[in-house]
Amino acid sequence: MKRSVARARAMQMVYEWELGGDGGEDTKLGLLEIKPDESEADYVDSLVAGVTENKADIDAKIEKYAIGWTLERISRVDLSILRVAVYEMLFASVPKGVAISEAVELANTYSTDKAGTFINGILGSIMRGENA
Repeated sequence: MKRSVARARAMQMVYEWELGGDGGEDTKLGLLEIKPDESEADYVDSLVAGVTENKADIDAKIEKYAIGWTLERISRVDLSILRVAVYEMLFASVPKGVAISEAVELANTYSTDKAGTFINGILGSIMRGENA
């Protein structure tokens, strides 16, 4: 699987976790068809673990830069995309521009027409704010 597909699978698992699921092996194998020996399967696991372990810090960044929005107001899909992207930007070795571009692509695929612009704005603000 390509890295972009792995990122999408991680976002879907974070989304399931957000809705109260456990993101366990049944989800990985059955729903998302992620095989343990598949390339990038470890990356999916590391993204999901990173998001869940750093949720408080990630959510604080999103709240700080999503001016006029609360986490409760952001759609669960968009919040899952943002969490994965913020994790990649701040805690992983993914270039910030790549994380933003991939997040916008996920929004264009899995969310509303305006979600890509919304997510780009928040992530761009985080990038500028954290580099200042």
